[in-house]
Amino acid sequence: MNVRSINPFRKISFWAVKKYRHSTISQWYVLVLDVLIFLFAFFLMEALRQGGFNDMTFRGTLFKLIVSFVVTLVFFLFTGSYRGIIRHAGMSDIYKIIVATVGPALLFIAFNFVNNQHRPTIVRTDYLLSYREIFMLYTLLATVMIISRLVIQRVYNDYFRRRRPTENVIIYGAGAAGIIAYNALIQDFRIEYRVVAFIDDDMSKVNQNLNGVPVMRVRNVLMPKFIKNKQVSQLIIAIPTIRLKHKQAITTRALDLGLTVKAVPQVSTWLNGSFSSNQIEDIKIEDLLGRDPIKMDNVNIVREVVDKVVMVTGAAGSIGSEICRQLLQYQPKKVIMVDQAESPMYDLQFELKNTYKDHLERMEFIIANVKDKARMEEVFETFRPNLVYHAAAYKHVPFMEENPYEAVYINVFGTRNVADLAIKYGVQKFVMISTDKAVNPTNVMGATKRMAEIYIQSRSTDQTHFVTTRFGNVLGSNGSVIPLFKKQLAAGGPLTVTHKDIIRFFMTIPEACNLVLEAGAMGEGGDIFVFDMGKPVKIYDMALKMIQLSGRHDIEIKEIGLRPGEKLYEELLATKENTIPTYHPKIMRAQVRKYPLEAIDREYNELWEVLEGMDDMKIVGKMKSIVPEFLSNNSIYCKLDTSTPPSAR
Repeated sequence: MNVRSINPFRKISFWAVKKYRHSTISQWYVLVLDVLIFLFAFFLMEALRQGGFNDMTFRGTLFKLIVSFVVTLVFFLFTGSYRGIIRHAGMSDIYKIIVATVGPALLFIAFNFVNNQHRPTIVRTDYLLSYREIFMLYTLLATVMIISRLVIQRVYNDYFRRRRPTENVIIYGAGAAGIIAYNALIQDFRIEYRVVAFIDDDMSKVNQNLNGVPVMRVRNVLMPKFIKNKQVSQLIIAIPTIRLKHKQAITTRALDLGLTVKAVPQVSTWLNGSFSSNQIEDIKIEDLLGRDPIKMDNVNIVREVVDKVVMVTGAAGSIGSEICRQLLQYQPKKVIMVDQAESPMYDLQFELKNTYKDHLERMEFIIANVKDKARMEEVFETFRPNLVYHAAAYKHVPFMEENPYEAVYINVFGTRNVADLAIKYGVQKFVMISTDKAVNPTNVMGATKRMAEIYIQSRSTDQTHFVTTRFGNVLGSNGSVIPLFKKQLAAGGPLTVTHKDIIRFFMTIPEACNLVLEAGAMGEGGDIFVFDMGKPVKIYDMALKMIQLSGRHDIEIKEIGLRPGEKLYEELLATKENTIPTYHPKIMRAQVRKYPLEAIDREYNELWEVLEGMDDMKIVGKMKSIVPEFLSNNSIYCKLDTSTPPSAR
C-alpha cells in the first residue's frame, strides 16, 4: 500500500502502529491514568449523590476528595497496581486492583465505625464518606480500572500488535491443567491460538463450557469431520498424570488424523512454579514406545551400595553415566568413574558436580582405557573398589564388523583385564553390561560380548561374584536409531531404515540402569540376568511415528538394506537356554551352558596370540571356534562358517 495515498488519520494510525507496536506504557503514565479514573469516579459519585454537578457543596466535597485521594494513592503505591504491563494483564493484576480499592474502603468503614462510637464525634459526619459513598466510589473505581486495562489490552491486540499466525487447537483435559494451558495459549504473543474444544472423559463435565469453549467427548471430537470443519491442527494433552497406555492411544488416534500432538509437563518441571505456552512439550517417540514405569523396591540396592567404593567403567557412555547418577543417590562411599573418552567425561564431570553438589567428595573421574592393564591396575590399587559395574565396550555393529581387532581387544581382553584385577584386589561383586546381540551372534560385536560373558561367568569365586545383565536397545542412547532419525528429520530427510521388517527391543535408559543395579544386588556369582524388554518394535513403524510427530508429512523413508552382521530381529536367550523367575517380575535368571575354566583360559590365550597377528580373518575364525553359534550374516566372514550362512533372522 502507498502510504501517501491514504487519508491523514490513517497515515497517523499507520505511523503510530509502526512506532509504538513494541513499546510499553510507562508505569507512571498508568498511575496518572488511575488517578484520573479516581477523580472521575469521585465526582460522578458526588454528582449522583447530590443530584447533579451544579448542586455540589464545595467545602465538604473538597475535604472528602483530599482525604480519599491521599488514602487511595497510598494504596496504589503500596500494592503496585500500576506496575503491570497492561498488554499482558491477567488475574494477578486484577487482584492488585481489588486490593488497592478494597483496602481504602475498609479503612474508611473502620474509621466511620470508630467515629460514630464517640460523642462528640472526632470529625464532622458531613465531612466523611458515608457507607453508601464508600461503596459507590470504590465499586465504581475498581470497575473502571479493570475495564480500562481490558480496553487498552484489546486495542493493543487489535491495532498495535503484530499480526500473528493463527492455529486452532483442542485441549484434552478440562481440569485445572486444561484451564492453565488455555490461559497460557491465549497469552502467547507469537501465535494466535484458538481453542475450539476441550475433551474430557468425565461425563459430568461434558456439554459444559469453559471460558466459552465447549467440553466434548473424545468420540465427538477426534473424528475426521470435526477436525476438518474446525480446521484443527493441534491436540494438547493437559493431564500431566495421564496413564501411559491412555496417552499412547490418544496420541496415535490424533496422529492418524494428521494432528500435531503436544503435552503439558508435570507441575514439578514448571519454571518457578508458573506455566507458559513455550513449556508445552512435543510428544516424543519415547512416550509412544515406553511402558508404564517399573516400580522398584530399592532396599537391596541400598544394602549393596551404601558406604561402598564403586567403580564404573565406560562411565561417560549412555548406560555408564546413568548408572553413576543412580549410584550417587544410594550414599556410596565413593564412585570411581573410568572412561577413555575425554570430552564426554568432561561433560559428565560438569553435570554431576553441578547436580550433586553435596556429593563432591564421593566422585572421582579417571581417564583410562580398560585394555591398558597397567593403568587399570594403578586405579584398582589406589581406590580398592568393593563393586565394579563394567559398561565399557564397543557396541556399534558395522564399525566392529570392519574392525574386529579393536572389538576383541576392548570387549574381550579389556573385560578380562578388569575381571582379573577385580579378583586380585578383592572386589565383592563384578556386574557386566551385555546385550541381546550376544545371543546367537551374527556379527563381530555380538560375538565379542558373548565371549566376555563366557569369561566372567567362569571366574566367580567365594570372594568375588561375577554377574551379567543382558538387555536390548535403550531409547535415546548414543548412536541409537532415535537420535539418528532426529538428525535426519532436522536435515529434511529421508529417514533411513535397513529393512522394512527389522524389529528391536527397547527400554528407557533409567529403567535399564535401575534393573542393572537390582540384578547386580541379587546376583550370587556366575549369573546371567535377562530383562523383560516388553514387545519388540518395528523400526519402520517407529520412523513413521516420528514423521507424524514432527508434523512433516513430506519426509520419505528410504530402505537401504541390512548392514554387515545385522539381524532382522534380536533374541534375549539362545535356543538352548531357559530362564527361571526371580523375586522381581522384570528380571529373569538365565540357565546357560557352563564352560570349563581350563578350556576357556587355553582358548583365550590362543585368541590373544592370533590377535597379535592383526589378521582379521584369523581373528574372526578363532572367535567362531570359541562361540560355535556365531554365524555371520551379510558379512565377508560368512565364508568362514562351516554351515550355510543363515538368512537374516
